[in-house]
Amino acid sequence: MALKSVVFTLIGVAVAGGSVYLTREMLDSQNAGMQANATQMEMVNVIVARIDVPFGRAIDPTMLTTQRWPAEFVPGNMFTSIQRVVGDNPNEPRRARRHISAGEPILFSKVSDFGERVTIVQTLGPNRRAISIQVDAVTSVAGFVTPGDRVDILLTQGSGEDMNTTTLLHDVRVIGTDQDADESRDTARVARTVTVDVSPEEGQRLALAQRVGRLSLSLRTLEDAEDNLFLTQMTTVHDLQGGRVTEDIASDSPTRIRIRRGSAAVEDVTLR
Repeated sequence: MALKSVVFTLIGVAVAGGSVYLTREMLDSQNAGMQANATQMEMVNVIVARIDVPFGRAIDPTMLTTQRWPAEFVPGNMFTSIQRVVGDNPNEPRRARRHISAGEPILFSKVSDFGERVTIVQTLGPNRRAISIQVDAVTSVAGFVTPGDRVDILLTQGSGEDMNTTTLLHDVRVIGTDQDADESRDTARVARTVTVDVSPEEGQRLALAQRVGRLSLSLRTLEDAEDNLFLTQMTTVHDLQGGRVTEDIASDSPTRIRIRRGSAAVEDVTLR
C-alpha cells in the first residue's frame, strides 16, 4: 500500500510539472508571436498640437509635436509632417479654423490654407446664419455666456398688466461675444453683443424680436437632453400673481345697508 501511494504521488507530480511546462511554452510562444507582429507593424509620425491653439491663431512649429501611430490607423485627413503644416513662407501661415486642444491631432479640416483669412463664418454649418443681438450684464447672464455655449433666447414684451415673456428660440449655439470667437476662453466678460448660429427663419424672428421687445439669454446645462414643455408656454404678469386676479377697491363714500326682519325695517348700518 505504501508503495502504491508513493507511485501515485510521483505520477501526480510528473503530470503537474508537465502541465506547468507546457503552459509556459505556450505563453512564451504567444508572446514571441505578438512581439514579432509588433515589430512588423509599420509605425508613422502624426502631427498633434503641443499646446492649445485658439481659433484664428497662426500656427508655427513651436505649437506642434509628433506622435508614433500604427500606419493602418492613421486616417487620410491627418498631417504626418510638421513641414506640411507650417509650409515654407512664415508670412503666409495656416490658421486654426477652430480651437485645437493640446494633444489633439491636426486634421486638414481644422486648419486653413496657407495665407487664408479665418473668420467666424467658417464655423457655420450648411444653410446656417450668424446674427448678433444686443445684450447687457443682465440679459447675457452677467457675462458668463462664452463662445461655444448653448442658450435659450427669451423675448419680453408689452407693459404693465399686459407684459409677458416667452422662449423664442431653444438650444442655440453661441459663436461669438463682441469680436471674440475663442471657445477656449473660460473667464466671465460682459459683452455688448452676442453672435449666435441660427437658421434663416430663426434669424428673421430674432431681427423682428429685437424691435418689439427685450431679448434675454438663458444658459443651458451640458446635461440638457430635451426641453421641458413649460419652456414653450408664455409667462404673464397674471402668472406671477399666482393665477389670481386682484382688484383694488377704493371708495370715499360709505356704504349703507338696511337690515330687515320680515317686512319691517329694523335699522340702517353704515359700512366704511
